Amino acid sequence: MSETAGQTGLRAGATAVVNEAYSFACMRCGHGWEQSYEIEHHTDAAGHEFVLYVADGKVVPSPLSKPTCQNCDGHVVRIMRPGRVESARNAAHRPHRVPPPAGPVEAPKAGGEAEEQGAAGQDKREHHHWHLSDLLHPFQRKAS
Repeated sequence: MSETAGQTGLRAGATAVVNEAYSFACMRCGHGWEQSYEIEHHTDAAGHEFVLYVADGKVVPSPLSKPTCQNCDGHVVRIMRPGRVESARNAAHRPHRVPPPAGPVEAPKAGGEAEEQGAAGQDKREHHHWHLSDLLHPFQRKAS
């Protein structure tokens, strides 16, 4: 999520700048957006370290402390790694591949039985409702 950007583009007094990007999704209205930040590391006159978040050239509050939805001003916002909103938008525009509907599977007929039906010209097949016991029948041991 972060990338250190050396000493270029520092504001007065900044010792380092880290670039971070996040994806946001509002749990209230469903709005999603992404934002990149320059996080400037500073030291005040008393020697205490602090950071400034800069977005689009303006100092903004930390998006991690109390994010606000840009659409509805809600504060129930999920923060994710960058690219999540974009990938969701791309997935929504892709054509969906719909699998063919599943239907009943017919069991193969025994050799002689299939030939008799074919010779007689009968295309009708009986519907057989399978039970678990039918499938397990070959595995059952006979009592002796």
